[in-house]
Amino acid sequence: MKSKKRIIGVVPVGDVPELAPKIIVGHIIGYLKLAAEILSPLEPPASAFDKIHRSYNAAMILSFFESGPYDNYDKVIGVFNEDLFIPTFAYVFGEAKQGGKHALVSLFRLTKEKEGRNPASAILFERATKVALHELGHLYNLFHCEEKNCLMHYSGGLADLDNIPLYFCRYCNTYFKDALVRP
Repeated sequence: MKSKKRIIGVVPVGDVPELAPKIIVGHIIGYLKLAAEILSPLEPPASAFDKIHRSYNAAMILSFFESGPYDNYDKVIGVFNEDLFIPTFAYVFGEAKQGGKHALVSLFRLTKEKEGRNPASAILFERATKVALHELGHLYNLFHCEEKNCLMHYSGGLADLDNIPLYFCRYCNTYFKDALVRP
């Protein structure tokens, strides 16, 4: 069966370093062999900011994306430079609805204080790319993988994220390719 043309949209949300979406798009095109493009930037919805957590509710931002003009895109990843949380975690690097259409990547916690908050650091972009491709895996219905050398392995912190590679294990790669040929 021949796979249909898939286009992944990457949306800068708020004040995001210009290179972050470009590098993410480059990896989607180069590694996953999918068409991808940077979409027009958006401002984060003020209603998604939670004063108690002092961060943005990821679920509310994903709902915001669902009302966006993204019908021509198979999947959409928002790149966000603010802190994100979900009700079960005080913060998340990214969030996606399993098998859904929209995902988020937060750059906010992807650098350690000792690394500095340089908005153009190579480690920031590498980590952001890992999170983006991991969340994209969830959008194509991949689950967390027990293989430590797999991009779909769960990352609870920066050390975990740094230890996983920028590729899927052979099983997740097979599942990912299979997901692309399904209608």
